[in-house]
Amino acid sequence: MNERRQRQAEAQQQQAQQEQQRMNERRQRQAEAQQQQNQQAQQEQQRMNERRQRQAEAQQQQAQQEQQRMNERRQRQSAAQQQQTQLEQQRQAERQQRQSVDQQRVDQQRQEQFRRQQSDQQRLSRQQQLERERWQEQRLSQYRRQQQEQERLVYQRQRILEQQRRIAQLRFQREYYERLRQDRLRLQSWRGYDYSPFSYRYYRGGRYYNTNQYGADMLRRALNQGYQEGFRAGQSDREDRWGFNYRDSFGYQDASFGYDSYYVDLPEYQYYFRQGFQRGYDDGYYGRYRYGTYSNGVASLIGSILNGILNLQRY
Repeated sequence: MNERRQRQAEAQQQQAQQEQQRMNERRQRQAEAQQQQNQQAQQEQQRMNERRQRQAEAQQQQAQQEQQRMNERRQRQSAAQQQQTQLEQQRQAERQQRQSVDQQRVDQQRQEQFRRQQSDQQRLSRQQQLERERWQEQRLSQYRRQQQEQERLVYQRQRILEQQRRIAQLRFQREYYERLRQDRLRLQSWRGYDYSPFSYRYYRGGRYYNTNQYGADMLRRALNQGYQEGFRAGQSDREDRWGFNYRDSFGYQDASFGYDSYYVDLPEYQYYFRQGFQRGYDDGYYGRYRYGTYSNGVASLIGSILNGILNLQRY
């Protein structure tokens, strides 16, 4: 009996040891599993940190590239603006040179006309001379009324062009008005009367008109002056990407640049100025020379077209 009890005790002890061993093994496996989970969590955290770092680096690189592209765009824009400014300054210098050449030519023509006028004064009777003087005073008065009206119109037109953002056409209007103002200042110091007899006639609007050599020269000048100003106005609207409309230009509406009030009536001068302006605008807007030519910095109507419009007949 004692042996059985001893064997039972040994068996129980062995069983307890085996149970303790299995428990220790389970705990060890659990600890190993927990350690493995911890390692996996650490690895996942490391991978997440690496992704975040790569994303941050990518965003930083993208920001740097975007900043570089922005700097390049600004640099290109600055270079383009500088080039545009230089081109504009060059065009301005060319326009001023052309204006100076045009004005010198006009002044020479006026001086030559005045010299010829002095030699013609004896051809008319005193009564005829007085009649001519009265006509010319009326023309001058009409021209001055036109000046007052145009001074009001130019500021109104300037506000409209500013609202429409037509920069080139606004620049043309200012330059045209400045040329017109300088021309008026010169006329204030120019005084004389025309006594030469009529030697030309021309047909317009269902009737014939008479004029002398000086009047014929002025009508030709009106056509060429109108063509030159129309060409500039057309170029300006093309630069502004504005629709074709020569009647909308201040130069067309005014049509008095180059008029001196001595040889023809203002409406006559304006009619032929606008005829030239319309054709010059067409050439300037479309960038061609269909109606005119350009030589030595001066644009003018083709002779055959000018003669066809004016159709002067000498007698």
